[in-house]
Parts: sequence; C-alpha cells; structure tokens
Amino acid sequence: MVIVVVTVLLGVLLGALFLIPRQLKSDPSKKSQLNANAKASKLYAKAEVSFHNKRTDCWIIIKDKVYDVTSYVEEHPGGDAILAHAGDDSTEGFYGPQHATRVFDMIDDFYIGDLEKI
Repeated sequence: MVIVVVTVLLGVLLGALFLIPRQLKSDPSKKSQLNANAKASKLYAKAEVSFHNKRTDCWIIIKDKVYDVTSYVEEHPGGDAILAHAGDDSTEGFYGPQHATRVFDMIDDFYIGDLEKI
C-alpha cells in the first residue's frame, strides 16, 4: 500500500514538473503575467521615484509602473537618452519609434512596483 501511495505522489510531482514549463512555453503571456504578479506588491510615490534620477541610480515610470533600470543604463543602445526622464515618467519615450519590439519583452525584468495613485 505504501509503495502505491509513493508511486502516485511521484507521478503527480513529475507530471507537474513537465506540464507547467510546457504551458508557459506555449503561452508566453502567461509567463510575463506570472512574473508581474509575483513582483507586483510594492507601491511607490512619484516623489520617491524622483530621487532615483542618476546614472548610478535610475528608475523610470512607464504607464504607472516603476522600473529600476540602473543595471541597463550603460547597455542602453540610445546612450544617455535613457537618462532624459530618469526619476520621472518615460512612457512617451519608451513607446517612441526608436525602440525595437524586443524592448517590450525586456522591460518586465526591471519592474519593481506600481506608481501610487493620488
């Protein structure tokens, strides 16, 4: 009886390990949605974000979401253009024609929270 129970439990666990990654691969939006939900707990005031306006401490706001892009500043293909709205709303620049579509996938990696509604 114990062997049957252990076998069933192992089967369920192994099945979950194989099914969950396949579901995420088949629907990438679920993966980014899971990442966003896992990180979406912190609220930031606009005044707090405004303090992070330097090359060595760079936060930006895009559509009421806050991103810490400090680690990306030196890699930014547009050079210091990323600093133009450091500590402020960068929505307009982010959605400008200069950005390739891959930037929309990359930005989730820098997400740290939401902008506080006033």
